[in-house]
Amino acid sequence: MKAFFTSWRVLFIALLLSTFWQNAQAQHGTIRGRVTAEGKALEFVSVMLAGTALGATTSKEGRYQLTTVAAGRHEVVFSFLGYDSQRLPVEVVGGQTIEVNATLKPTTSKLGEVVVTGVSRTTEIRRSPVPIAVISKREMNLNLNTNLIDAAVRGVPGLTAMTTGPNISKPFIRGLGYNRVLTLYNGLRQEGQQWGDEHGIEVDQYDIERVEVVKGPASLMYGSDAVAGVINMLPAHPSGPVGKLRGDVVTEYHTNNGLVGTSLGLSYRQPDWQYAFRASQKTAANYQNRVDGRVYGTAFRELNLSGMVGVDKPWGYSHWYATAYHNRQEIPDGSRDSLSRRFTKQVFEADLDDLKNRPLVTNDGLRSYSIGTLHQLIKHYRLFTRSQLRLGQHELNIMLGAQQNFRYEFNHPTAPKQAGLAVALTTFNYDLRYNLPMWHGLETTLGLNGMAQHNQNRDATDFPIPDYSLFDLGSYVFLKKSFGKLDLSGGARYDARRLAWDDFYVGPNLGTGFDQQLSAGEANGETPQFPALQKWFRGVSGSLGATYALSERLLVKANLARGYRAPNITEVGSNGLDPGAHIVYLGNRSFRPEFSLQQDLGLLASLPDLDASVEVFHNSIQNYIYQAKLYDAAGQPVVIVPGNTTYQYQQAAARLYGLEASLKLHPHAAPWLLFDNSLAFVNGLNRNGALKEQHGRAARYLPFMPPLRTRSELRATLAKPTSWLAQTYAHMGLEMVATQNRFYAVDNTETATPGYALWSLGAGTTFVNKQEKPWLQLFVQLDNVFDKAYQSNLNRLKYFEYYQTSPTGRLGIYNMGRNFSVKAIVPF
Repeated sequence: MKAFFTSWRVLFIALLLSTFWQNAQAQHGTIRGRVTAEGKALEFVSVMLAGTALGATTSKEGRYQLTTVAAGRHEVVFSFLGYDSQRLPVEVVGGQTIEVNATLKPTTSKLGEVVVTGVSRTTEIRRSPVPIAVISKREMNLNLNTNLIDAAVRGVPGLTAMTTGPNISKPFIRGLGYNRVLTLYNGLRQEGQQWGDEHGIEVDQYDIERVEVVKGPASLMYGSDAVAGVINMLPAHPSGPVGKLRGDVVTEYHTNNGLVGTSLGLSYRQPDWQYAFRASQKTAANYQNRVDGRVYGTAFRELNLSGMVGVDKPWGYSHWYATAYHNRQEIPDGSRDSLSRRFTKQVFEADLDDLKNRPLVTNDGLRSYSIGTLHQLIKHYRLFTRSQLRLGQHELNIMLGAQQNFRYEFNHPTAPKQAGLAVALTTFNYDLRYNLPMWHGLETTLGLNGMAQHNQNRDATDFPIPDYSLFDLGSYVFLKKSFGKLDLSGGARYDARRLAWDDFYVGPNLGTGFDQQLSAGEANGETPQFPALQKWFRGVSGSLGATYALSERLLVKANLARGYRAPNITEVGSNGLDPGAHIVYLGNRSFRPEFSLQQDLGLLASLPDLDASVEVFHNSIQNYIYQAKLYDAAGQPVVIVPGNTTYQYQQAAARLYGLEASLKLHPHAAPWLLFDNSLAFVNGLNRNGALKEQHGRAARYLPFMPPLRTRSELRATLAKPTSWLAQTYAHMGLEMVATQNRFYAVDNTETATPGYALWSLGAGTTFVNKQEKPWLQLFVQLDNVFDKAYQSNLNRLKYFEYYQTSPTGRLGIYNMGRNFSVKAIVPF
């Protein structure tokens, strides 16, 4: 390991010295110009220098300027949502200013949108062999939701979410979730005990300007935990005129659970400096449906603060970010009266708790915004910087970050201030990315990234995981070259992870009657609940892909990728109760890393009247990790904590395959009309021969596989704005989900889920003043128009049931019923 660090240090220093030498001799020029469409200037157009991170945004007059551009031949990329991207060649001469003007043509196609997630440099969706999807702020506003992940799910085929009520959604990509999906906030990997079921993504949804989704192994760029893909949530960047304070006020209301959301955002720009700040809050009572009424234990309160300071200079830029997230979220358990099916609540500890005699929750309690005694508290803090040094034709991108996640679960009704679970996770992230100058059309990137992490249990009574330390180190090389109509890209990566902890003792606290953490001396020779462990995981991953332009409007893509994932802490070391999930988890210290081999093939068409795409994939996974109920030698379920199920992690081979397809009709003769359709299907097969021999068909499929899903939306937009209205639209949507009969049925882990269809209606407009400046954006939406009673197969509450039968014939908790929502944005 020491030699590995030394070799990277020598290589890094050598590259820096060479770039500084070339920088001293290099000549630079300037590119400037104006961007228009239909004779009018376009503001906020993204202008990028292809193959670099050098870019700018157009002003109100449509003007832009790129400084410190290295002499030589370049390509300038102009992109703006709702318009075709344009690429213009330019030759820069040192010491001169070159004028490059662009005229964009309107379109509803998204195939040319510029993205940066999952690739080494700025590129376009259409030119990336890896399947990538993008959701803009406006698209998220057009489909109002109670959380960010659910908003993204509506716009990305193949993206689904495991839910525990309206505010807890964990993303799944092509049937894989948890630590197999890497979530990023502006490129910083999210580390917040994401192995747990009962909490979501610690991000302010009002702060996010854009969501980029990579579907498929992205281990090449990010290392472990990106086997299924990546979701990068990008905050808004300060824009607008120099020297003027800009901002917006957002407010929204949802009738189903009384959700009230408000947010204030501010931004300010100077010639070289920029600042941004946002404060947001969401408060909601229990949601409701026509089967369960109001679902007790689903109320929440969320508060977010975020800020940014940045400087842009000819040498590059440095942007600093800070965020704070607080969420109080109730913990539902699904207990009810057996006859009336009204929800009940726990008021005594487990030994005195009589499920059949719990008191009923009052109507006032169901409607209250107050957070109950049994709840979880999650705090997440980030401080990180993203910087770029332009060293002649070289670029060095640096990201350094620190984040802390505090998670408390208060599950003791007789001791409301005593946390059952209390863990503090501290993570330091680093990412160095070095872009070498283009050589004979070859783009080369070298990277080094990873993290150092420490978890500590605090004053608690349940200890599902020990105090542990983790260290990640990964290095990679990425290459890209174009041969006319053919774009090739790929690379290789090596990762190493060290996971370690000391003996961790747990014993009774005679003063409280609960368990507590003990020192080795206090344990007095007793066996530790978590015996000491030190383990290394290593893996090689890579990717090779190609995009070929059959014509200007028809492309074919292919990609082969090997993904790598080291087992997470619960899969290796868990040995205790997770009170929020009501499950005792047992890990396996002998686990090996997961490796996947995925093949992707896609066909994309961008025609005058329609956009269409078909993407198929096949994924084979070695050492796939999943949960299975634990039985004793007599075949009886093992019960370690009364009233809680015991699961132990298992490892076997798995296979997944499926497709996503989309068809977007935007008739040239009727530019005001849009008919958007998508389809997604995935099938997951368990290749554990011994398990299938023992349980037969019940063990054939993998758990948590989403069923066939289609979405259709018909949208009409006012063709020409009036003197006081702009971007006026109305839409009607239909989501159809097929019956899921392909599920993991061993031990009744999952059951069949009936199909359903959900209709939605929506409308919106932007009010403008005489100067055509917006002063109010208004969005209204009606979801589940016919108040359909349904259960998603990825809804955890479906399995929150204490009885074998029900007088209504319906078991478990149902998803949200009809919901009318309204959202207003006041820019200033």
